[in-house]
Amino acid sequence: MSNKEPLFSAKNLKLLSGPLNLNNPVTVQVLGVCSALAVTVQLKPAVVMAISVIVVTAFSNLVISLLRNTIPNRIRIIVQLVVIAALVILVDQILKAFVYDVSKQLSVFVGLIITNCILMGRLEAFAMANKPWQSFVDGIGNGLGYGAILVIVSFFRELLGSGTIWGYQIIEKTGLYDLGYSNNGMFILPPMALIIIGVIIWIQRSRKRELIEKS
Repeated sequence: MSNKEPLFSAKNLKLLSGPLNLNNPVTVQVLGVCSALAVTVQLKPAVVMAISVIVVTAFSNLVISLLRNTIPNRIRIIVQLVVIAALVILVDQILKAFVYDVSKQLSVFVGLIITNCILMGRLEAFAMANKPWQSFVDGIGNGLGYGAILVIVSFFRELLGSGTIWGYQIIEKTGLYDLGYSNNGMFILPPMALIIIGVIIWIQRSRKRELIEKS
C-alpha cells in the first residue's frame, strides 16, 4: 500500500488557507507593506500586482524546492535572487505585452517584486526544507494572502477616494453626490493605505484573541 500523501491533504490545504486568515504575510508577519501602500489607489492595478506576486511566489518556491539539495549553502541567497529575478522579468514582459496600460500604472513596482520580503522569506523558511508540491502550494497561499490585502485596501481607496470601482462610476449611480457626498481625496494618499491595513490588523488580531479565549 502506498504511503504517498494526497495532493490536497488537510496539511496541504492548511498551507493554502493559513495565509488567507491568521497567518497573513502582510497583516501578521508585516511583510510586503511598501507595495501595498503604493499600488492600491485603484483596484485594477492592485489585482494585476496580486496575480503577479502569486505567480512569482508559487513558481520561485517550486524551482527552489526542486533545486534545494543541489544548491551550495554559501550561494543559496544568490540562487534564490536569480530565480526570482528571472520570473519577475518574465511577468513584467507579459504585462507589457498584454496589459500595457496597467503595466505603466504599476511602473517600477513590478520590478520591485524582486525585493519583496515575502518571497525571500518563503524561500528561506519553507522551500529550502520542503518538497516541491508543498512549496508550490505554500507559494500560492502566501501570494493569495498578500493579494487579498491589496484587493481589500484598493477597493476602499478607489471607492471612497474616486467614487469608482475598476474605473466604473459607482457612487454617482447611487445618487449620493446629489445628497452632498464628495469624494474623500485623503484615501488616494499613501497614509490612508497604512491606516486601512492597520484597521485590518486590529480586526484580525481581535478575532484571533476571541478564538484563543474560546478554546
